[in-house]
Amino acid sequence: MLRIAEHWSGTDTGLQRRANEDSMLVRSPLFVVADGMGGAQAGEVASRVAVDTFKGGLADGSDPEASLLAQVEQANARINELSHANVEHAGMGTTITAVYVGEYQVSVAHVGDSRAYCLRAGELLRLTDDHSLVDELIRQGKLTPEQAEEHPQRSVITRALGPEATVEVDVRSFRARAGDVYLVCSDGLTTMLAEDELLALLLSNPSLRDAGEQLIAAANAAGGKDNITVVLFRVEDLSTGQEQLADGHTTVTRLAPAPEAPTSSRAPTDPPDLESPRDVAPQTHDPRAASKQAVIPQRPRLPVPGSQPSKGARVRRRLRRLRAPMVGLVLAGLLGAGAYLALQSVYFIGTNQRGLVTMFSGLPYELPGKIKLYSGTYVSGVSASTLPPPRRQALLDHSLRSEGDAAQLMRQLELGQLNGG
Repeated sequence: MLRIAEHWSGTDTGLQRRANEDSMLVRSPLFVVADGMGGAQAGEVASRVAVDTFKGGLADGSDPEASLLAQVEQANARINELSHANVEHAGMGTTITAVYVGEYQVSVAHVGDSRAYCLRAGELLRLTDDHSLVDELIRQGKLTPEQAEEHPQRSVITRALGPEATVEVDVRSFRARAGDVYLVCSDGLTTMLAEDELLALLLSNPSLRDAGEQLIAAANAAGGKDNITVVLFRVEDLSTGQEQLADGHTTVTRLAPAPEAPTSSRAPTDPPDLESPRDVAPQTHDPRAASKQAVIPQRPRLPVPGSQPSKGARVRRRLRRLRAPMVGLVLAGLLGAGAYLALQSVYFIGTNQRGLVTMFSGLPYELPGKIKLYSGTYVSGVSASTLPPPRRQALLDHSLRSEGDAAQLMRQLELGQLNGG
């Protein structure tokens, strides 16, 4: 029989947000994290409504999966109702990840891109799938995880509580065992830290308080672009047997244990082959030696009296030598200016870090070093997750447009003329 041996929770606004739109509920054996979205304080309202729905806990003897599902659906209905009743809350929504520890199983209800993990025997197991545009593209094989990290639409979620009257909820159960540590978090943590970094911090901090504080500090050190919420708990088994974790309805992602010492990401150099040519005595093939042999020594030529160029001739000669580099610099400058003006004359529609539909000028690409070829010019108050999937895909396909066409689309969007499927 399972029970909670230890738990810790913490939340942080991050370094780039003015308000914290995350909410959480920690009432052992129930743990809930919600990450709100929407203009003004609508995201904060949505996430708070979501977690408040769970304050009554689960009824004794009830089926955990059915109870979690019912409460998520109730939260969705309440948020959807509020979004239509108040113009300031229009389009608001929230993610939800709720974890309940029963007698022998851990049950999870999930919508959005917050996450739940299990740390067991040095491995980190992800228990939830992100409902985001980039993760759907990864699952379809159209995008690699590395490409997803730099994708302009990586913040777009495809499921949330609130935007629609009904919502599809992932509900799963897993058998647990003594010593398991569970992490429930908002994407403010997982967009800043890779899973191997999460694993390393959890393994190096046996105390849940230390681990949680280190996770939040590391996310802020990496940029802190979003609100960060972390809930950690450890379970122990009061029975004699220890159950193995079994995958209920999904394939979990397994990561190798973190190394004890940091290693280079580059592949090691292969050892030299003793029969390779580099181990044979070199023959005369040094190009530097060949060039020396080709030089025929000549006597230095003495200047003929009266043959020295005048000062003016020397100046003209220097100017001629400088002419080609100067012309090259001027041409490079003109090309750069032309490229800059060209980038400012094309536009595309995307989303900002909060998932709001945004008009960008430039090209939807980033160069190495995170040099962006685009900049936001107008942010709407419409969350991309509120649009029907066909309309959302057509609008956010990165098509290059003129300023007038892009602005017209933004006006139609805000007037509700693009809500049709």
